[in-house]
Amino acid sequence: MNSLIDKYNIPGPRYTSYPTVPYWDEHSFSPELWKQSVIRTFRESNADEGISIYIHLPFCEALCTFCACHKRITKQHSVEIPYLESVLKEWQLYLRMFGEKPKLKELHLGGGTPTFFSPQNLKALLEGIFETVEIAEDQEFSFEGHPNNTTREHLETLYGLGFRRVSFGVQDYDPKVQKAINRIQTFEKVKEVTEWAKEIGYRGISHDLVFGLPHQTWEAMENTIRKTMELKPDRLAFYSYAHVPWVKGVGQRGFDENDLPSGEEKRRLYEDGKKLLEELGYIEVGMDHFSLEHDDLYQSLIRKKLHRNFMGYTSSKTQLMVGLGMSAISDSWYAFAQNVKTVEEYQKMVEEGDIPVVKGHILNEEDLTVRRHILNLMCQLETTFDVHHSFPELQNAFEMLKEMEKDELVEINGTHIQITEKGRAFTRNVAMVFDLRMMRNKPETRIFSMTI
Repeated sequence: MNSLIDKYNIPGPRYTSYPTVPYWDEHSFSPELWKQSVIRTFRESNADEGISIYIHLPFCEALCTFCACHKRITKQHSVEIPYLESVLKEWQLYLRMFGEKPKLKELHLGGGTPTFFSPQNLKALLEGIFETVEIAEDQEFSFEGHPNNTTREHLETLYGLGFRRVSFGVQDYDPKVQKAINRIQTFEKVKEVTEWAKEIGYRGISHDLVFGLPHQTWEAMENTIRKTMELKPDRLAFYSYAHVPWVKGVGQRGFDENDLPSGEEKRRLYEDGKKLLEELGYIEVGMDHFSLEHDDLYQSLIRKKLHRNFMGYTSSKTQLMVGLGMSAISDSWYAFAQNVKTVEEYQKMVEEGDIPVVKGHILNEEDLTVRRHILNLMCQLETTFDVHHSFPELQNAFEMLKEMEKDELVEINGTHIQITEKGRAFTRNVAMVFDLRMMRNKPETRIFSMTI
């Protein structure tokens, strides 16, 4: 396995979309085309599957120096109400496009730090949305909680509004690592909020762990995993730290790059961490994600219903995902759109009655074909190509896969590709073989994190 990681550990996308954001064709995109795409998808799918909403809540009281999310650092909570009022105004712009009441199937609060906002203000936001929608019977509502500022009132308020899933960012329990990434939180605090969530009735509790952080050792990582097992969350995300300090404003210069684990050390964190998680009863569901057997994420994998979008892996799917808030990304299946990336510009555009998108991509027929196959590989670990709906580079892609077949990462049977158990760690690499946008326009500078 070591030699395979050396061979395939290259920069590559995480494939929460295809095309990936750096390869969006912004020249052929316009807000008007985006609106047309939203209306088309809403009419096609609302009655059946409903829609998803992602709400980006960007404020954090302190900067975590490992984080690459779009955020605003402030301790001034006076920003809460004006921002949430803007989100509700943006939502009204989408409601006018729909022309009828949407059926809400999925809702996720991300950030930033959603629990920066008070329970009362979150309740006002959500009730403002809920009074305009029909809530699906099988709805999935989730939010991201910071253990240090998630109160029992947060958990109780959101549970009362239909939330059953919560994800707590843990990262690592080692004090030296926590100091380097400016994320100081004790095991006792994580235990407290996790136990509150269980007592209240949440059935989808997740912890996020990150490997490859500065000063991280296997001994510390093992301790973090074993402590996590004491709390037995339903699912886990075991992410590779994406070191992308060249991306403007991500704050990843808060430590010396020499403090990061070497390639060999990071390899051990990944391999031994994954092995330990599996020994402790967690099943690898998708790239970076593990769950216990009873969890919906695993059950959706078994039923071949697993889906991946900008929110990560989900156990259900909608064609239309509306992203609300500064920097939020929306997906109509036929198009992507991203909102402006500053709070001030976002609020100004919404106040003026404009959909606050700054860029996007309209998918052509080839994009849609490739997207479907990459999604199959990311979620089902297999896909089958129809030779009548292929693309000129398909033969070349299969030639590239032959090397992976020799390394026992994939099995090829005609036009069917199956990622093997051994190949799971290299799912991103397999998907990259079919990334036509990237193959035709190879980046001159590094724009992605390493695949492992």
